[in-house]
Amino acid sequence: MRPIYNSILETIGDTPMIKLNKIAQDFPCPVYAKVEYFNPGHSVKDRMALKMIEDAEARGDLKPGGTIIECTSGNTGMGLALAAIVKGYKLICTLSDKQSKEKMDILRAMGAEVYVCPTNVAPEHPDSYYSVASRLNKEIPNSFYPYQYDNLSNREAHYESTGPEIWEQTEGKVTHFVVGVGTGGTISGVGKYLKEQNPNVKVWGIDTYGSVFKKYHETGEFDEKEIYSYITEGIGEDILPKNVDFSVIDYFEKVTDKDGALATRELAKKEGLFLGYSCGSAFQGLRQLKDQLTPEDVVVVLFHDHGSRYVGKVYNDDWMRDRGFLAPANKVAKDLIDGHSHLPLVTVSTTAPISNAASLMKTHDITQIPVMQNGQMVGSIDDHTLLSSMVDNPSNATLVGDIMGPAYPVVELTTSIEDIAKMVKGGHRAVLVKFGEGLHIITKQDIITAMS
Repeated sequence: MRPIYNSILETIGDTPMIKLNKIAQDFPCPVYAKVEYFNPGHSVKDRMALKMIEDAEARGDLKPGGTIIECTSGNTGMGLALAAIVKGYKLICTLSDKQSKEKMDILRAMGAEVYVCPTNVAPEHPDSYYSVASRLNKEIPNSFYPYQYDNLSNREAHYESTGPEIWEQTEGKVTHFVVGVGTGGTISGVGKYLKEQNPNVKVWGIDTYGSVFKKYHETGEFDEKEIYSYITEGIGEDILPKNVDFSVIDYFEKVTDKDGALATRELAKKEGLFLGYSCGSAFQGLRQLKDQLTPEDVVVVLFHDHGSRYVGKVYNDDWMRDRGFLAPANKVAKDLIDGHSHLPLVTVSTTAPISNAASLMKTHDITQIPVMQNGQMVGSIDDHTLLSSMVDNPSNATLVGDIMGPAYPVVELTTSIEDIAKMVKGGHRAVLVKFGEGLHIITKQDIITAMS
C-alpha cells in the first residue's frame, strides 16, 4: 500500500523500469526503459529542479517570497513550477521559440510567467533565452537564477536518486546506460554513480546534429561550425554546460531530427509508451549502436518526458509532413510524373545496338530505358545491365534485345505511391503510367523525392 504524501514533491522519483519488447526484438540483449514521465511533472527534470531549489534554500540564496527565474526547454520549468507552488515562490521561465506550444501552455497553467525568445541567436546575444533570464535576475529583487546548465545540484540529484534506482532495479546487472544529453546532469550524475559501482559500465550519450557535444568529446575542440539550428527539443547544446562530465561518458552518438521523431512515434505504437521527442532520439541512438551489444549485456535507456508536450509536433501528421518526416498523404502516380509529364518517353528498340542505349542514357541523364518492338513495350534495359555487357563484350556488337530485362509494369494514374514503391522495392527499376495517349516513366528517384 502506498503512503499518504504531504505534498506533490514527495512523489518525485522511484520511477518504473519497463522492458522494451516489440521495438527491441532484434537486439541481442534485453533493453529496459527508465520511464521518467511517472514523475509528477512528467519528466526527469523534477528531480534536479527540486534539488536546485532545496540546495539554494540551504545556502540562503533563495528566501521566502522570492522569484525563481530559469531558462528552460520546458521540463525543468515544470519541475520548478511544482516546487514554487508548494514552497510559495514566483516563477519566471524563458524558453526558445522552438519549444512546443504545449510546454508553454502547461507552464502558464502552473502559474509561471513565460518569456519566449528566438532560437537562432548566439547564447551571448541579448535576446537569447540565457541572456533574458540573466537580465531579469539582475533586475528583479530577491530573485534566484538556478541556471541548470552550470548548477551542479543538477547532476548531484541524479547521483543521489536516479543512479541508485537503476542499479537496484537491474540488481547491479546493468552494462550500458543510454540517455540524451542536454544540460548533462542526468548522464553525468547517473554515469558517475554506476561507474563507481562497476567501472565497466558503458555510458553512451545521445546528441543531435547541430550540437557541439560529440566533436568536443572526441577531439577537445569546441567547433562553432558544428552549431546550427535543429528541431529536436531537450538534447544537444551550443554551449558546454559545467554539468557535463565528459570523463564519465564513453561515447556520443548523433541522431537526426527525422529519425528521432519517427522513433518517438514508433515507441508509442509498439510499446504503448507515449513519450517526448528526445526519448525517440535516445532509443534511435541506441538502435544505431546495437551491433556493439552482446547477449550478455543489460541495457538501460532513460526516457525523459511525456508525449503530451508534443501533441502538436511529432504526433501531428501535418507537422511531420511539413518537415519532410512523413511521405505526403494520398500521393498517386499522377503526382509523381507532374514534373516531367510534358517530356516524351525515351525508349529504345530491341534491334538497336547497346551503344544507342548508352548514348540515350548519357544525353538524357537517365539510368533505365523501356524497350519497344512493333509499338509494344517488351522489355527494359538499365545502366547496370549495359555496363556488364560492355565489359563482357567490348566490341559493343550486342543488341538491346539480347540483354534486355523484363518490361516495366504499367500502372494507372490513380495508383498509390505506396503500391508503386512496393513494385520498385520488389525488383523493378521503374514503372510506367498511362497518361493521355502515351506512357510516362516513374523511376526510383521520383519515388524517393516524393517520399522524402
